[in-house]
Amino acid sequence: MRTDLHRQLSTPLDNPLTAVRNLGILAHVDAGKTTVTERILYLTGTTHKRGEVHDGTTVTDFDSQERDRGITIFAAAVSCDWDGHRINLIDTPGHVDFADEVERSLRVLDGAIAVFDAVAGVEPQSESVWRQADRHGVPRIAFVNKLDRAGADLDAAVESIRERLHPAPLVVQLPIGTEDGFTGVVDLLRMRALIWAGGDTGTDTGTGSYEEGPVPDSLVEEALRRRGLLEEAVAELHPLALEEFCAEATLSARTLARALRDLTRTGEGVVVLCGSAYRNRGIEPLLEAVVAYLPSPLDVPAVRGTHGGAVQERSADPAGPFAALVFKVNSTSTGRLTFLRVYSGTVGKGEAVLDVGRRRGERISRILRVQADRHAEVDRAVAGDIVAVVGVKAARAGATLCVPSAPLVLEPPAVADPVVSVAVEARSRTDVDKLVSALARLVEEDPSLTVRTDPETGQTVLSGMGELHLEVAVEKIRRAQGLEIAVGRPRVAYRETVGRGVSGLVYRHVKQDGGAGQFAHVVIDTEPLEAASDGAAEAASDAGGGFEFRSTVVGGRVPQEYVRAVEAGCRDALAEGPLGGHPVTGVRVTLTDGATHSKDSSEMAFRTAGRLALREALRAGTMVLLEPVVEVTVTVPDEAVGGVLGDLAARRGRVSGSTARAGTTVVTATVPLAELFGYATRLRSRTQGRGTFTTRPTGYAAAPDAPSGG
Repeated sequence: MRTDLHRQLSTPLDNPLTAVRNLGILAHVDAGKTTVTERILYLTGTTHKRGEVHDGTTVTDFDSQERDRGITIFAAAVSCDWDGHRINLIDTPGHVDFADEVERSLRVLDGAIAVFDAVAGVEPQSESVWRQADRHGVPRIAFVNKLDRAGADLDAAVESIRERLHPAPLVVQLPIGTEDGFTGVVDLLRMRALIWAGGDTGTDTGTGSYEEGPVPDSLVEEALRRRGLLEEAVAELHPLALEEFCAEATLSARTLARALRDLTRTGEGVVVLCGSAYRNRGIEPLLEAVVAYLPSPLDVPAVRGTHGGAVQERSADPAGPFAALVFKVNSTSTGRLTFLRVYSGTVGKGEAVLDVGRRRGERISRILRVQADRHAEVDRAVAGDIVAVVGVKAARAGATLCVPSAPLVLEPPAVADPVVSVAVEARSRTDVDKLVSALARLVEEDPSLTVRTDPETGQTVLSGMGELHLEVAVEKIRRAQGLEIAVGRPRVAYRETVGRGVSGLVYRHVKQDGGAGQFAHVVIDTEPLEAASDGAAEAASDAGGGFEFRSTVVGGRVPQEYVRAVEAGCRDALAEGPLGGHPVTGVRVTLTDGATHSKDSSEMAFRTAGRLALREALRAGTMVLLEPVVEVTVTVPDEAVGGVLGDLAARRGRVSGSTARAGTTVVTATVPLAELFGYATRLRSRTQGRGTFTTRPTGYAAAPDAPSGG
């Protein structure tokens, strides 16, 4: 059931791209993302039976581990049609360990639905994914879910959005009924009531599942008050709406809707809707809001890329040169699927494309419209499409595929550094080669996983974003390959930083073994960066992100090309610190003096001098070991709070807040990641299985003792 107002705002005109919406579902774990996705697929006629997370029957959580654990692990893409619009939808994970899946998805999306629990409001991972969307400039609308739950409070959830996320929440609906009595909403734009019937009995047909009527008499006064608050909030943010509001003391539904669309796309405001996805209430207005307020590929800025050092723009033009970004790779039993967002041009099956980064030609043999683990073959993909292709053999997530005659490199999604590692080995010697192949395929699919061989022990080390991340990765190998794998205890990724630096360290690199020699003379100072100067402050999470190099050499004593070589050598030295061979961060190096030789000096010699000089300076100064720390949010029954607080203190946790909420207490603390291994089991035993917790990385802090190795 569509309204004339939303139809006028969103109907395609002369360009079919105006009818495309590429959006993701973002939220904290268990807020209802997958259920929202299932209801959208059901209402759009894509599926004919509503899937349930608790039954393991959902379309997007199709992996066996997702169904066993009841959570989304892998971002799943689906396509559906709603009132003449094509919606390409990505259901993203909500658990912090799989934040990299969210990052890769946000890189290719034009808009998003942020789902919030009506009882819990903004939760830690809700905030994290919101910040990720901020970085990518992705417009969002908010859906406050689970209004049928005991303790549900729309106003409290909206206030948490205002306080923790800081956009202007623009609430366009008023709930009708509370908790079990929640039956519908009042549409504040048109001042009409939408009442659902049979949403929890499985009897509705998926179309026309609500009845529209006048606002109930008992809610008229409250609806008018909230409509007035909405108009005032919009007028404060939108100049044209302000003009009408000043002249008429009110806003027409058309002006209000157009202003909401503009504010959504600029990020100045977020439209807030509400409902209960499980009971199938509130999904139709949510779809109407998607097509009315979120942008099409034509509404977002042209994508930027580089070629030959020059920045180029490619607009969403099907007639332009083909350019697409790979954001996901999936190896299936039938072959390799490469997921693309097409930004420009058109590509057909059988056409040759160029993987620009690898300078490798590829041929696209098939193009698939994706429905999670099911696919429908199409002849071509055009600008604005999200599709999977078969035939691309080597491109990895972040690669750019384009027409060979017009190469372009698009910015790849950022990949976070792993923070937890485990040693893995095949129990049988005959399975060693199979394990190596399986790990290589795993890393190809998930760039946030890394595999290396420990030079001291010879062990194969798998690193990832958290304990659950690694557990899922190992289990995936076991199930897919049938391998028996031994797994060591998890270890965290430590860093080292400078507590106290040195000044005037002189290093001379002289090597003469026949023929041209090597000569480089450097004098350097080292000191902590401000972000880590006390040794206990948070530092950058990557070895290169907390490094600064500068030169104060005068008189040309060290030519500029040699200064750059010294900097490169210093960066080489950051890979291993003196405490335990961990990456070094939070250090500033200043080249103060040096000398050259007319024949024997070279960039290689000065790079070597820079590397060895910094290693010596780090050994001469005072180093501080850093360990990753996380913010832990623990929800426990009131009677178990004391034991939980004591356990957190024993794990070197620092409690930062505690909030009472309907018979439970939410405790927030900062805890070293290494102390959280096995915490889930401990928490369950202390709370008779009723306690839950989530984590969010916050950086690095000084560790009490240096471990023996990395």
